[in-house]
Amino acid sequence: MTTRKQVTRTTAATLAALLALTAAGCSSKAKEGGKGDGKADAGGVRTGQGVTDKTIKLGALTDMTGVYASLGKSVTQAQQLYVKRTNADGGICGRKIELTVRDHGYDPQKAVSGYTELSPQVLGFAQFIGSPFVAAVKQRIDGQDKGLVIPQAWSASLLGSPYVRVIGNTYDVETINAIDFLTRDKGVRKGDRIGHVYFEGDYGENALAGSEYAAEQAGLTIVEQKIKPTDNDMTAQVAALKKAGVKGVVISAGPRQAASFVGVAAAVGLRAPIIGNNSAFSPQLLATQAGPALEKSYYVASPSEPIGTDTPDAEELVADYKAAYPSDALDNGVVAGWTAASAFGEALKKACASKDLTREGVGKALLTIDAYDSGFGTTHDFTDPKAPSSRETVILQPDKSVTGGTKVVREAEASQAARSYTAGG
Repeated sequence: MTTRKQVTRTTAATLAALLALTAAGCSSKAKEGGKGDGKADAGGVRTGQGVTDKTIKLGALTDMTGVYASLGKSVTQAQQLYVKRTNADGGICGRKIELTVRDHGYDPQKAVSGYTELSPQVLGFAQFIGSPFVAAVKQRIDGQDKGLVIPQAWSASLLGSPYVRVIGNTYDVETINAIDFLTRDKGVRKGDRIGHVYFEGDYGENALAGSEYAAEQAGLTIVEQKIKPTDNDMTAQVAALKKAGVKGVVISAGPRQAASFVGVAAAVGLRAPIIGNNSAFSPQLLATQAGPALEKSYYVASPSEPIGTDTPDAEELVADYKAAYPSDALDNGVVAGWTAASAFGEALKKACASKDLTREGVGKALLTIDAYDSGFGTTHDFTDPKAPSSRETVILQPDKSVTGGTKVVREAEASQAARSYTAGG
């Protein structure tokens, strides 16, 4: 029988092979990106790859056409907005920020080749969607490249690197808090069964590790349903979990799978609260046939408050985003993209103050940030690369009447189980 660890190793090995095929082609280019020499400019600031006297070049490896297309579009546009606003305010360290975007469409080969292409040209990456893709190049990032990468991926397998830095909960921690919500707020009790529908690969398997830990702590039994990103009809999964008599369901998949599951569950009478990880919802779903069921029985575990939260930071971002992209919907991908870009920006400012805008200088600068306030309900501690920046999770509920399509039903909180758990352990 194939185990989850074997699947993960196989995925990583396949992507590593892709990386090996493309790495040789970029070795000469790596010497050409930016200055690359660590010499100081006229102001005494050391610079390296991706940095000139006038610009700081960042990369974004996104999914605009694949399974996370709605997330990728929102994240990318929020980061482009951050760059525009920052440059209008004079840039950072006397330099304008440039963001170069590549769409990999959630395709492994395109993701790895996109990294290979851009890495020699940029200081680091404010976006990289896809835990297995980031994991495939992690050894190279830590070894020869040493450029800061802030992924829109939350697998615990990415922890431990001073350069690949996860913002917010990892999937395992987030899932522990999600199950805490089911037990404390939604009536799931010791001895009950709960279902877990999850993608094969790093995302789903890391979330499953969290649910297994939470179940052990709470005296629950997990009923697993593993799916592929290409599986969009959840009829079989709903039937299996209804037959198993589950009292709650966790979904660690994409928005399409969540919408199908919730809609089918409502149709066949599976009366159980359903909660998804932060990647398992898009407000566009509220306009589908599944919309009423999502508003009634679906919840979302999120690393931050939603885009429609009532704070000055959120209100300003909403106004700017609507002005820049009037025809596009607001969702929490905007928050994720903005938070990652602004955290990278804070590291750049601290690196500038230390007069070191080399890749290593920016990585060290991020390690000094122990209480970064994103403006969306949580603070982040980047001082320990082995830990996620936060163990707190906000629980949201879909609501088409509010900006961004979700409202807060439980404020940022780290459950006792999440605090005692070793992420990735």
